[in-house]
Amino acid sequence: MLARDAVGQDELVGRAVEAARAAGAHVEWSDRNRRLADEQIQILADAGIFKLRTPARFGGYEADTATLVRIGAELGAVDGSLGWTAQVYWIPTWMVGHFPESVQEEVFSTPDVRVCGTLSPSGMATEVDGGIVVNGRWGFITGAHHAHWQEIIAVVVSAEAEPMPVMALVPMSDLEVGDDWDTYGLRGTGSVSTSATDLFIPSERVVPLGAVLEGRSGGDGPAMYRAPLVPVASASSVGVAVGLARAARDLFGERLPNRKITYTSYDRQGEAPVTHLRAARGEQLIDEARFHAQRLADLVDSGAASGTPWTLADRVAARGMLGASCGRAREAVETFAQASGGSSVYRGVSMGQILADVQAVNLHALMNPETNAELHGRMLCDQEPNTLYI
Repeated sequence: MLARDAVGQDELVGRAVEAARAAGAHVEWSDRNRRLADEQIQILADAGIFKLRTPARFGGYEADTATLVRIGAELGAVDGSLGWTAQVYWIPTWMVGHFPESVQEEVFSTPDVRVCGTLSPSGMATEVDGGIVVNGRWGFITGAHHAHWQEIIAVVVSAEAEPMPVMALVPMSDLEVGDDWDTYGLRGTGSVSTSATDLFIPSERVVPLGAVLEGRSGGDGPAMYRAPLVPVASASSVGVAVGLARAARDLFGERLPNRKITYTSYDRQGEAPVTHLRAARGEQLIDEARFHAQRLADLVDSGAASGTPWTLADRVAARGMLGASCGRAREAVETFAQASGGSSVYRGVSMGQILADVQAVNLHALMNPETNAELHGRMLCDQEPNTLYI
């Protein structure tokens, strides 16, 4: 695989477009089996999708988040589960760069390594000689079936100190992988639960969560690490929503010439003013979703490039942009779905799957438009944030 300086960002996007088309042939299998197919994983690997957030010194591309938005949208336009799974891998892969060099070497020694994970602190840990012992269960672990490692969050408790949340890296072979993913939206992501019982994790694979939330500063290391975790995660995961909105528009357009409006005089749906209004509204919403996604990526990438310390206002604004993009994308899909008529409810049409996928995206705790708007509004009204995840 070529290093980052030998492959341009446009070429990476072009590879992703071709990979998405090829992987789309297996969507029916992934929907039926509730996880991506092995063939889809291989197609994405061959296109370099899993190396996008790998450091260049390990053969990766260190792609900026603007590129992630573009690629996420291309994958999501073919299948929401395909795009979502790829995006989720990008975030924990980036997190690996916050661990000691020896740990990074171990993780990235696996070609096209896939790291899954979560930000939920649903494990408890105690300190022991040489590390910690963890017990816990983590839900919504997208891509667990095809991952090599999982990033977990646990709270270290002791009688001598305040509880401290930590982030740790665990081989998937050390975890029990459940089979509890059976959903309407993002069905093919395989977002099952994993669990650990009295699992020992050596200290070199454990870092304080607060340090990662804050992000690095200064000029040391790759630029992509000079940004806090939540804005990075926000910019890394917003592209699929834009892609789903595009998918709804394109499907609507494909069906439009052959549709009439039942119980009216319109033999051609495209002649009706109500169709014109919905088409225009849907297109405007897609433009707005793309605008907010690009603005979010620009905020993260410019901040990382400059190394300037992040202000609280910047962090909150990032969450606001994420929510705005996801919300507009959802509205766009709903607009095109409402204009698609009763025949669109058939599974073979796929409009229902697009709608379920974009709704699932918007229900994610980090991406929920209303939650993010409230957080942004608190900042605008001189109130303190009500979350640590900024």
